Amino acid sequence: MQTSISRKFLLLLSVLFAAAPAAADPIEDFYRGKQIRIYIRASPGGNYDIYSRVLARHITRFIPGNPTVLPVNMPGGGGLVALNYVANAAPKDGTVLSMITQSFPMDQALGLDKNLKVDMRSLNWIGNMSNTNEFIFTPKASPTKTLEDAKQRETLIAATGMGSIVTQLAATYNNMLGTRFKIIYGYPSGPEMTLAMERGEVEGRSTSNPQVLGASKEEVAAKYNFLIQVGMRKIPNYEEVPLLRELATNPEQQAIFDFLSKAVVIARPIVFNPGVPPERVAALRRAFDATLADPAFLEDAGKQNLEIGARGGEELQKIVADLIDTPAAVTERVARAIQIKSAEAAKGVKPGGSE
Repeated sequence: MQTSISRKFLLLLSVLFAAAPAAADPIEDFYRGKQIRIYIRASPGGNYDIYSRVLARHITRFIPGNPTVLPVNMPGGGGLVALNYVANAAPKDGTVLSMITQSFPMDQALGLDKNLKVDMRSLNWIGNMSNTNEFIFTPKASPTKTLEDAKQRETLIAATGMGSIVTQLAATYNNMLGTRFKIIYGYPSGPEMTLAMERGEVEGRSTSNPQVLGASKEEVAAKYNFLIQVGMRKIPNYEEVPLLRELATNPEQQAIFDFLSKAVVIARPIVFNPGVPPERVAALRRAFDATLADPAFLEDAGKQNLEIGARGGEELQKIVADLIDTPAAVTERVARAIQIKSAEAAKGVKPGGSE
């Protein structure tokens, strides 16, 4: 009798559990049917644009609810237009992403740009897509083939804006290493800078993605001279290119070069705006990590010769905070090192403008 009652009780429980709905996933419920916009701080065709679009194509598969992801180009002000919109005007609900300008954390640490009002520490850092270095290069036909050549003759280098990382690094080379780079600023994108080289307006430019310059490393090496690289260590295939950190001759130089090298590590940073619920930040960080490890994503990136080197959001958040909190004694020396003494606007750009 008791066994029969127990069986009936268990049967009743099984029916109740079967009828009960599955536990709701608030992240999945929120994102289902939504559209995430990823705002791109540059015009179509450059590195910021290409990296952002590759990420947009794949990350939706790893976000609960599988929202659509729409890339939106918003160039202007060296990235300030996109940053200010994302931080101040866009919805703070986890439906807005952006790849921000690489130099912004350094700009804040040094107090360089009075128009930069957003505290980089307030952003929710989702992850970094690349761990490559920053290079200055010239065409093979240029008389400036090495860093030593750049000390002997003036070499015109293209840049986007006066506040770009390219401009700051070129000024550092001039002030600390004795090079004679002259910055021609105001080009809106990487392709435009390459065209300026082909037209003879400039002799060189900077890139953090040398892979896109040719179909193979041999083709790239046949077309360009790489003068110097900046990062925490030399990257594969470019071991012969001098590394800024290794050129320091005294402790003061070493502190300056190390600060700049850490800033360059923030190469392709993806962020949420301030105020996004923490659980959505965590979900997007997991989706980002899964995307950058995904074979289909890596195959897509490889077809476009993109360098991929994932860095998680938590680590990136700490790097940014540490950079901004650098002691004043160091930042004051860095600020002097990056002072620009030789620059002019590209044709058609108003003096003082960036685009």
